[in-house]
Amino acid sequence: METHFQTVTLLLLIAAIVAMFTRRLRLPYSVGLVTAGIALAAMPFAPKVALTKDLLFTVLLPPLLFEAAYSLDWGQLRRDLSLVTVLATLGVVLSGGLTATGMHYLMGWPWIAALIFGALIAATDPVSVIAAFKEARVQGRLRLLIESESLFNDGTAAVAFGVVLAVATGKPLGVAQISFLLVKSVAGGLICGAAVALTALVLVGRTTDHLIELTFTTVAAYGSFLLADRMGFSGVLATIAAGLVMGNCTWSGAISPHGKEAVQTFWEFAAFAANSLIFLLIGMHEALRGLLTIWAPAAAAIALVTMGRAAAIYPCCLLFAGSRLRVSARHQHVLFWGGLRGALALALALGLPPGLPLRGEIIAISFAVVAFSVFVQGLTMTPFLRWMGEIPRAAKENR
Repeated sequence: METHFQTVTLLLLIAAIVAMFTRRLRLPYSVGLVTAGIALAAMPFAPKVALTKDLLFTVLLPPLLFEAAYSLDWGQLRRDLSLVTVLATLGVVLSGGLTATGMHYLMGWPWIAALIFGALIAATDPVSVIAAFKEARVQGRLRLLIESESLFNDGTAAVAFGVVLAVATGKPLGVAQISFLLVKSVAGGLICGAAVALTALVLVGRTTDHLIELTFTTVAAYGSFLLADRMGFSGVLATIAAGLVMGNCTWSGAISPHGKEAVQTFWEFAAFAANSLIFLLIGMHEALRGLLTIWAPAAAAIALVTMGRAAAIYPCCLLFAGSRLRVSARHQHVLFWGGLRGALALALALGLPPGLPLRGEIIAISFAVVAFSVFVQGLTMTPFLRWMGEIPRAAKENR
């Protein structure tokens, strides 16, 4: 226990220093953290921390999802909910399907391995995207679309991955069984998350102590995830639902004004700490240092994932071209390039069963795609936003 505490303290110290330097250099701090992780892993005193599914999925992911959902304005989200839903459902199917088809026919992967990779890599990383938008001071509908689409995209991609993995492990599932599994996972996760959050809010209304209020939000964030996962529902969607409910239910007797300020500050820190640890551990992971040995399939996968993101954005937005939910071509381009990959894709890849065909290749190539997201898309996101005219003039001058 003491060793783990020392390791976390060291990593947080490194994260804070890296964040300071990257801010001065005007670089995305995710890039600095991954680079620092690679450098740290080469040092003799480097801490030994295993990057596992349990660490990513049940410890570090819930605070990231909860904080992002808690900050979303339901009133604004409701106006674009149908568009976001299409992007996060049909878009995930198109993205994952194109990637899987390409890996099967171009790289010769069996369909099961290709479909598993397509499903898990379709999950975009809202943390990376939101961080880039906050640094660039992007506001308005574009930021809402990319934040909400990334969040719900994570939920639906995780559900799709679960269904494909169930088929891959030999469960006899027909169309009716697959449909039931999808509905159960999605609806169960949303209901479970909302129920946990509402229960927490009822209890919160009995106190004005901001520390107790903060404790209940923590229980809601992790409790919704763990409860839904234990019941066979989507833990990702449960935590998102819990964050949306707790952040938007404003009836009398809920979280006090002082408590809201404390909750917002705490979850911003929790998200920063979790995000920092994730990117440091990605840099320290040995899979990232062995990418040169798989450069050909990695390059093919990166190209396919990029094309899959295009297939997820442009056709789906075209469906709304004649409506009030129309998305401008400029915003579509930002949504396309903002589809970064990160923690959830790696968590799903690392959790694959040991006997699965091409498990090692799927994990290694998932790390390659995430590395591309961090170093290429991450470094070019702010210049791309400036080129698209999405960064306010004041932000340009401040930068």
